[in-house]
Amino acid sequence: QVQLVESGGGLVQPGGSLRLSCAASGTIFKINAMGWYRQAPGKERELVAVTSQDYTIVYADSVKGRFTISRDNAKNMVLLQMSSLKPADTAVYYCNAVVLTFSRSLENIWGQGTQVTVSS
Repeated sequence: QVQLVESGGGLVQPGGSLRLSCAASGTIFKINAMGWYRQAPGKERELVAVTSQDYTIVYADSVKGRFTISRDNAKNMVLLQMSSLKPADTAVYYCNAVVLTFSRSLENIWGQGTQVTVSS
């Protein structure tokens, strides 16, 4: 089994910064892609940023220039540095990983989610 553990959410004022981290553990042979999604109340879950094993990165247009995703393959971790936060960034943020396990099964894994609230 593979688990994702997230940390770093919280309450921040508009214009502030937060850093989210996500660590994967378990029967991991290789992580193909790792990233962050978010879901605001009443809205569908949406991509925030994702990085592949070769460090190719895709950002949602709404966060370009404000958020930075980074990945540590050796530690099976992904970080999301969020700056210039806006109330519209308020959501539950979910870590996601596409994992090839030791048994060679490809699994799409989600973390439990961490709340980010941007408010004055």
